[in-house]
Amino acid sequence: MFEKLGFKIGHSTNKEALTGCTVILCPPNTVGSCFVSGNAPGSRELELLSPDMTVSEVHAIVLTGGSAFGLACADGVMRFLEENGIGYQTPWAKIPIVPAAVVYDLNVGNPKIRPTAEDGYNACLNASVNFETGLVGAGTGTTVGKWAGFEYRMNGGVGFSIVQIDELIVSAVAVVNSVGDIIDEDGKIIAGAKANGKFIAEDKKFRFALQRKIQFGTNTTLVCVMTNAILSKLETYKISKRADDGISRAIRPAHTSYDGDIIFTLATCKVKTEFEILAELSSYVVAEAIRDAVRKSNP
Repeated sequence: MFEKLGFKIGHSTNKEALTGCTVILCPPNTVGSCFVSGNAPGSRELELLSPDMTVSEVHAIVLTGGSAFGLACADGVMRFLEENGIGYQTPWAKIPIVPAAVVYDLNVGNPKIRPTAEDGYNACLNASVNFETGLVGAGTGTTVGKWAGFEYRMNGGVGFSIVQIDELIVSAVAVVNSVGDIIDEDGKIIAGAKANGKFIAEDKKFRFALQRKIQFGTNTTLVCVMTNAILSKLETYKISKRADDGISRAIRPAHTSYDGDIIFTLATCKVKTEFEILAELSSYVVAEAIRDAVRKSNP
């Protein structure tokens, strides 16, 4: 089903340093925007995605580990796109539009080794409609359930979800590195702060009792919604805001002062649809992608 959208996703993974990057390559004429709901984001070129900015086409999205250092990945993605003649046409050159966002994984592996431009380039070479999920790419060193202290964490990872109704296709890829626990559709914890084989939050009197151990700027959930719906740039922004509900459905607590959550929406503009239908489906696939990440990363 994903191949019908025209997007390709690739990873570069460093298993020894526990970091990596994930690149989403867009088909021609893809429109995109984003919504920042977290309070500690790390990013590049996000202002360009604001609905009031001139350029609406997006050529790739970079999701990367390495905190702000990992933004160097986007240089390699730009080089790959330029070599393939892809970019926004100016009188003298084509400029690839490559927004990027980061997760903080320096506390897990080797903090001196971060994704580079070469990793971004290699992720483009690896891009395919068939891609791995779990502890790969930007999700290699991600963790969840840190509200009770880093020592109680579980793996985060990269997750994916997709749904089709008639001709409309909506999918999401998520990189999960949250303060909060991950919960299923019934509110049951499936990954998070755990001690002695038991989820700490199951004993509600202990919830957030150890918040003082959380560090600012070291947690984030990144999501990219991809659809074939016909949308304007403003509408992709609105879908990003609505899709953000999916984070709240799957993470508890969500959007804390310690998280830098960002949701991108990319539309190939092929299929007419009702906005509210698309918004609800987007929220659904976001929540499912987050759950998929921790299920794959904590077998």
